[in-house]
Order: sequence, then C-alpha cells, then structure tokens
Amino acid sequence: MKRENYTLILEFVFQGFSSFHEHQLTLFVVFLALYILTLAGNVIIVTIIRVDRHLHTPMYFFLSMLSTSETIYTLVIIPKMLSNLVGLSQSISLAGCATQMFFFVTFGITNCFLLTAMGYDRYVAICNPLRYTVIMNKRVCAQLVGGACSIGLIVAMTQVSSVFKLPFCATKVPHFFCDIRPVMKLSCINTAINEILTVIISVLVLVTPMGLVFISYVLIITTILKIASAEGRKKAFATCASHLTVVIVHYGCASIAYLKPKSENTRDQDQLISVTYTVITPLLNPVVYTLRNKEVKDALFRAMGKKIS
Repeated sequence: MKRENYTLILEFVFQGFSSFHEHQLTLFVVFLALYILTLAGNVIIVTIIRVDRHLHTPMYFFLSMLSTSETIYTLVIIPKMLSNLVGLSQSISLAGCATQMFFFVTFGITNCFLLTAMGYDRYVAICNPLRYTVIMNKRVCAQLVGGACSIGLIVAMTQVSSVFKLPFCATKVPHFFCDIRPVMKLSCINTAINEILTVIISVLVLVTPMGLVFISYVLIITTILKIASAEGRKKAFATCASHLTVVIVHYGCASIAYLKPKSENTRDQDQLISVTYTVITPLLNPVVYTLRNKEVKDALFRAMGKKIS
C-alpha cells in the first residue's frame, strides 16, 4: 500500500516565505532589485573583461568564469522564488525539482573551486612573480576551470541521484527552492545514509577548497611581509583584498548552511542563511570587483570613453 502512495507524489509545493506573509511584496521588491543588480554587475564584468585587452590575464579569466557561473546559479533559483512571492505557481514537478537541485549543486560547488583557483593564481603572482606567465599559462587556466566544473558535475549527479531514489510521502518543501536537506525531509523512509553522504560531500567540497585557500594566503602574507617598501606591501595586499573578501563571505555562508548540525536552526533562520548565499553573495562578487578593483574601474572608464584621472 505504501508503494502506491509513493507514486502519487508528482510535484512538490514550496512553502517559501509563508511565515513572512505580510511582507512578501516587500521581499519581492527587495529581492528583484538585488537580482537585477547581480545580473547587471556580472554581465558588465564578463563583457568588460572580454573587450578590454588589459584584463586578458589569468586573474580576470577566472573572475569572468566565476561571474558566468554565478549568473547561471542565480537563474536557477531566484526567478522561481520571485514568482512564488507574488503568488504565482508555487508548485514544481519532481523532474523540475531534480533539475533545479542539479544546477544549484553543480554551480555552487564550481564557484567554491573557482575561488580556490583564484587563490592559487594570487599565490603564484605574489610568491613566484618571475615565473607567473609560465606557470599560469592558458592551458593551466583552462584545466583549473575544467576541474572546478567537473567536480561540480560529479558531486551534483551523486547527490541528486541519491536524493531522488528516495520514496516521497509529503509534498510541502519547507524552503524556497529544492535544496538537498529540505527535499530529503519529505521522504517516507529513514534518510540517515543520505544525511551521512551529504555531510561527507559538504566537508570535502567546502573544507578542502577552504584549506587550500588558507594555505595560499598564509604563504602570500608571509611573502608580502618580506617586501621591503611599505608601498610595495600595500600594492600586494590590494591585489588580494577583493578576492579575500569574496572568499570569506562565500565560504562562511556555505559552511554555516551545510556544516552545522541539521536541527540547530529554525526554518526561518535556515531561510535567512539561504538568502545570504543565493541572493547576497552573488551580488558581492560584482560589487567588490568593481568598487574595490582599480583595474576594473579603469577598464570601465575606458569603455565609456572617459579619461582616467
């Protein structure tokens, strides 16, 4: 009889921000504005890097890949979230849910490893500047990006296939998109094995790149402190500041979301954390790299035909 019940679940319904019912229109306006800024910022970054020859370096190649990845990442989640906030269809088919989860996991993990590749690029630039162009050649850059995407795809296929092999008895997803844990909660059976798999994967894809970035920055800071001139130290720190800011926020939010005990936060707290890494963090990338980065600002002025002061 239970097996018959399993087959009845053809779609899920997002509960979304139902506990903020009175403020849903306000949330819609705020999230829409942030989303437009995110899309515009990332499109500007990718375009300016493509057209300005001064930015045809490994650092900006990785930045353009990160902006592209984050654009797709937000496209997978935010339009559906916005439509739910204004009362349009809050349902999603099982296939649609699996597809959303697949792309969310793929590009979320790709972003993590692209940030690691950017950390390695800064390490080579500061700790081994004379061999920078030899070490960070086009082939190596392409391999690093390919590796980041491959890890994302492999992990996404593993996670999604394990989640959607489960039989589902409930339909109401206590979230605004098909994240792994909220969907697993709808299963009729014990999901302990899936929980263990999720924790293992989360540790591997978060702790590993975080560790590599940490090692890179320990070596970078050690090298910078050996620079004799104060101006030289300031310039070296400036080249890393933007990346380090994005890294701290990105890994910080992802770690809170996926490495904490599953029962530690309330549903509203979980959603607030999720909003941070699905709406706020993708906006941080274009903001930090355009407002704090002189080379990008100069390229924007050149593109607009203005004289740089």
